[in-house]
Amino acid sequence: MKLKTKSSAKKRFRFTASGLVKTGQCGKRHNMRKRSNKMLRNARGMTLMHQSDAKKVTDYYFHV
Repeated sequence: MKLKTKSSAKKRFRFTASGLVKTGQCGKRHNMRKRSNKMLRNARGMTLMHQSDAKKVTDYYFHV
C-alpha cells in the first residue's frame, strides 16, 4: 500500500534537486524589535538544513 507524505513535513520543508533539505530561517516569528536589522536581513528566504538534522526530516518525510 502506498503511504501518504506527512502533511506537516510537506508544509515546512522542500528538497533541492541534489536531495538537500531547505527550510525557513529561524527566529522571525516574534520579538522583532530585539533583533538587529542585520540579523533580519540575513534571515530572509530559505536556508539549507545541516545534514544531521536533514536525515531526521527525510526519514520522517518518507516513512523510513
